[in-house]
Amino acid sequence: MSEAAVQCLPRKAANHSNLMPLQNALAREATSSCNPETFGFSSALPGPDVVIRTFSLLRPWSAGLLLTLIQLVVAVFLLAPDGPLSYRYTSLVQHDGYWFANIVDRGYQTIVPPINHKVMEVSNVAFFPAYPALASLLRSVFRVETETALLITAQLAAWGFWTYFFLFCERWRLSPTLRFFGALAIVTHPAAFFLIAGYSESLFLMALIGFIYWSSSESRAAKILAALHGIAMSATRIVGIPCAAFPVVRDVFRKGWSALRNPRRWLSNYGSAVAVMIGAIFGAIFFFVYCQWRWGRWNMYMLTQSAGWNIEPDYLAVFRPSNYRWLFPALNDPTQMSQMAMTFGALLLIAIAVVELLPSIRRRTQLSTRIGIYFCAGVIYYISVSGVASLDMESMLRYEFCVHALIVLAFLHFLHQFRVPPPLLRIFGMAAAVLVSALGLSVQGWYVWNFTRGNWVA
Repeated sequence: MSEAAVQCLPRKAANHSNLMPLQNALAREATSSCNPETFGFSSALPGPDVVIRTFSLLRPWSAGLLLTLIQLVVAVFLLAPDGPLSYRYTSLVQHDGYWFANIVDRGYQTIVPPINHKVMEVSNVAFFPAYPALASLLRSVFRVETETALLITAQLAAWGFWTYFFLFCERWRLSPTLRFFGALAIVTHPAAFFLIAGYSESLFLMALIGFIYWSSSESRAAKILAALHGIAMSATRIVGIPCAAFPVVRDVFRKGWSALRNPRRWLSNYGSAVAVMIGAIFGAIFFFVYCQWRWGRWNMYMLTQSAGWNIEPDYLAVFRPSNYRWLFPALNDPTQMSQMAMTFGALLLIAIAVVELLPSIRRRTQLSTRIGIYFCAGVIYYISVSGVASLDMESMLRYEFCVHALIVLAFLHFLHQFRVPPPLLRIFGMAAAVLVSALGLSVQGWYVWNFTRGNWVA
């Protein structure tokens, strides 16, 4: 061991208790734990590493805020119906947003068994609690209207989602070009406006991407942050429960089958990942325990979905060719568009599987870094299709957006490992991406225009 390393050890041990805060978990990404400037106390001015670390955090935050504001400005000032600014702003609360507002105002209410049609004043236990709970907290603290609290909560979560997206870009050292086109591919999805609407999409995606981000780090502080994000994730959407398995899936593939074949080493190899997974599902567990305590039915959410929405899960729906739509749908038919979104999602997952599993490519890429993200995307797609199959795939356009965002994130990591393509091919690819994005943005604009006027979109 070198002299510098020996001198560093006592300092590292003395400061081990200081590694818990958030900034030290982030610092681990960019600095050595034995860096004297990182742990020193005598300097009155921040060292170069502190400045670099602060700048590396400021860029994702500012980029995330900029994208959120752009989405908000376009929706409110360009596409919302005419009227006072407050009216234009709250027009982003529609459909499910009214149910969330009802939960914020009245809490969960239902008869047992739930009513057999949609009446929020009688049975409203049809949504997971994290989003209305946070909106209720924000309303109580800042004394704002319920609709405003729902929108601010969703838009803060959208900022968080975009911040984590760009934090992944920083971690993977993606080029500015890949970052730009990755963000463009997500923000121009026809359902991307739900990130700033009174829906739970943004909170779920922020919690999920944050869970993936912190689960991929090794420090104890990161594992705690991962569990906290996982609790929010599983308390926002039921699909957050299987997504909690991300750290286990990641570790199984990262450590290889040889580690899996050695049961004596399971605790040391997978113990921390299993602990994070168990911690992450407590958001859903708390909700189920609450339902059991209050109504004697732990599955009141499922009962309300079945009674009010006629949702009957079909776990073989993804294997039925009749569920897929191959012709481009009419813009004024949201059900057909959701059916097309199911087809598009399936084709996207198949294409990714083919590209990733080609032997000639597999040896050149770090699949273990992305396999957990693909797992989450596949689980969300499968459960969403199974849930809405009885409704002719209604709302699948919105659910597929979450799958789309995850696949884009993973595919950016896949692309950055290859050499820059020839200029002609690069120009062709950029032009194709811009054209597809322009089409997606046009469809999204049409949907925002309809959504803010109370028409059903997804």
